Amino acid sequence: MQKKFSSDRYDPLSTEKDDVSRRHFIKGVIAAGAVAGTATMVTGCSDSGDSSGGSAAGSVERMISINVNGMSRTVDVAANETLEHTLRNKLGLTGTKIGCDRGSCGACTVMIDGVTQNSCSILTHTVRDAAVVTVEGVGGGNGQMHAVQQAMIEELAPQCGFCTPGQVVSGVALLQRNPNPSREEVRTALAGNLCRCGAYNNYVNAIVKAAGSA
Repeated sequence: MQKKFSSDRYDPLSTEKDDVSRRHFIKGVIAAGAVAGTATMVTGCSDSGDSSGGSAAGSVERMISINVNGMSRTVDVAANETLEHTLRNKLGLTGTKIGCDRGSCGACTVMIDGVTQNSCSILTHTVRDAAVVTVEGVGGGNGQMHAVQQAMIEELAPQCGFCTPGQVVSGVALLQRNPNPSREEVRTALAGNLCRCGAYNNYVNAIVKAAGSA
């Protein structure tokens, strides 16, 4: 006896029904993709805010001014953008290095209102009312090096040099709050700055020397 197939089941003897079902399936996928794409575009526009000053509820203003190395700089900043990214990629201050990008190595150390911070762990929007100082801003305005920078050259502190900017900023911040630190106090101040070359004693010697020459 020949088995009958109901109208809502696949009939292997009917290629016409198979073609119709396939066409309906493909049309459905295309339609769903178009709807999803439109929803994504609308959502993206609503979250981005208005860079001219107005912003949607819950969003963050993109165009902001921050004080970096004594200068007010206007920059377009995303809501989740780190200070490290802004300094390097928006303001061209590449002395701030990207190391672990997790707030552990100190290569991205900057001063915020005189206090050392890992810029990879700070959102740029949070420093709009603060004074940020990078390694490019620790010396004199005429290009003169800070005493810490000069002492590091004399003491051969930099090896590969990758961690040096963070070490410099940490050393300068220490001398600003403690002009005559002990070696142990210097080591404590540099504890958050890792040196893959192991030149820790050289860095300590340099900062102690800079303190004595100040």
